[in-house]
Amino acid sequence: MFTIRKIVDDQKDLDFLTDMLYESIYIPSDKPPKEKLLHAAHLRKYHQHWGRTGDTALIAVNPQNQAVGAVWYRLFSEREKGYGFVSPDIPELGIAIVESERGKGLGKQLLIEIIKEANKAGYIGLSLSVDLKNIGAISLYHQLGFEDVETAGTSKTMLYSF
Repeated sequence: MFTIRKIVDDQKDLDFLTDMLYESIYIPSDKPPKEKLLHAAHLRKYHQHWGRTGDTALIAVNPQNQAVGAVWYRLFSEREKGYGFVSPDIPELGIAIVESERGKGLGKQLLIEIIKEANKAGYIGLSLSVDLKNIGAISLYHQLGFEDVETAGTSKTMLYSF
């Protein structure tokens, strides 16, 4: 059983969130080291200055109180769009789970909780970008009510509307 909680503004949670951001980036082979990849100009926007207005994250912990997964969202502007950008008033979602805990329903649990958070916060929807090869994730997103917006290159943008 997993417990899901809001992120705590401490270094341990922020480091874990950064680890999960790295895990969420799909690169099938020769993935650059975390420090190099996350500081690339096109990816810094996903974590730089975390804690600004609209930033929300949930962390899943196992019975041993170890962080095992995270889901988060962040607002982007027209000038600085994320890969799953739809609108400046719709946050873009990210999710990742440590490899040993995948396939146990945790992704679905995290998504349900972050959808509730976004709804309580008054957003009109959530968007995301997913690699076209990630069939399992796409199926889960559809199951939860996300709809396809567009396909560009090797990824698909999806939208959950409230």
